[in-house]
Amino acid sequence: MRLSHSRAVILMVAVTLMWSIAGVVTRQLEHAQRFEVTFWRSLFNVLALLLILPLVQGRAVYANMRHGGRALWVSGVCWSVMFTAFMVAIMLTTVANVLVTMALGPLFTALIARVFLGHRIATRTWLAIVVAGLGIAWMYGSQLGHAPLVGTLVALCVPLAGSINWTVVQRSQAQGHTIDLVPSVLIGALISVLTTLPLAFPFRASGADLGWLALLGVVQLAIPCVLAVRCARVLKAPEVALLALLEVIFGILLAWLGAGERPAPQVLAGGALVIGALVFNELLGWKEQNA
Repeated sequence: MRLSHSRAVILMVAVTLMWSIAGVVTRQLEHAQRFEVTFWRSLFNVLALLLILPLVQGRAVYANMRHGGRALWVSGVCWSVMFTAFMVAIMLTTVANVLVTMALGPLFTALIARVFLGHRIATRTWLAIVVAGLGIAWMYGSQLGHAPLVGTLVALCVPLAGSINWTVVQRSQAQGHTIDLVPSVLIGALISVLTTLPLAFPFRASGADLGWLALLGVVQLAIPCVLAVRCARVLKAPEVALLALLEVIFGILLAWLGAGERPAPQVLAGGALVIGALVFNELLGWKEQNA
């Protein structure tokens, strides 16, 4: 059943809320460490998708994956980098640092698409890139000489991999080949499981930890990824980009209220520049599309 525009907006807000629980849930873990956290989260994601995909797309989805071509597997590798880097970064630094850094994804996508696809970058987007860059520099500068900087640099891998992913998808579509992003999420989760398994030993997760990690794999990752793909078929790209920014706001608030993780003033100031630049750019882009 096709979603109406208003229902797609509401559903996308719910998706961002589900995405945003990662930080506060991770702070509830007792014994699980960095790569073990990633391993279990990705494994539960795989198990959930193996159940969800046949229900949503039919059993033929697995046969179609074998004929997805190189682009599907490149997309899967990008997803695996995002899954792994996100959880490692969350374990190394604050939720606010990770989420604000991830918000750079649309601007990185514009730059990479300009280099590899020849897409023209509008003046408004160049301005947004400069302002967002100043915001990130402000955040990074406040952390020089402190351990959280390492986590923020790891978090930077998430928007970079995401930008490469979207560029690969756009190039494939321009060549007449459509990539189904949900199966590529499954491939990415499988790669993440296999690559983090050797690094996850010795397993230290308690029963409570496994419950929290199952919540992340199913509710924070598998379900919202499937729903986001459905929303993207109804909403325009600027709308999706704007609504996705709610993850940053929800995530910081949940970590603050649910785990007592109050963001530093420099992070709030730098984050405000990044989010403001993105909102300005996407609103103008939306206006141009509707003109």
